[in-house]
Amino acid sequence: MAHTHRDKKKLLTRVRRIGGQVAALERALEAEGDCGDLLIQIAAAKGAMHALMMEVLAGHLSEHVVAAETEAERAKEAGAIMDLLTRYAR
Repeated sequence: MAHTHRDKKKLLTRVRRIGGQVAALERALEAEGDCGDLLIQIAAAKGAMHALMMEVLAGHLSEHVVAAETEAERAKEAGAIMDLLTRYAR
């Protein structure tokens, strides 16, 4: 996946930020934090994970679907994305 190699630094920054959010959530749970604050932290982590997924998906679409050399490759990659979106929607 050339796009993940090209964007590695940016993607790792996002992943580390998500890791920090999850660690903060764990600390808040350990400290028996306010449930409202917990919900806000959960929503922030979920949003960050979603943004990461959309960024990788956009790169995948550009490099593996749109730029595919053959119709068969485009169909295969489009099918893989449909499978992913089906799982994501559950």
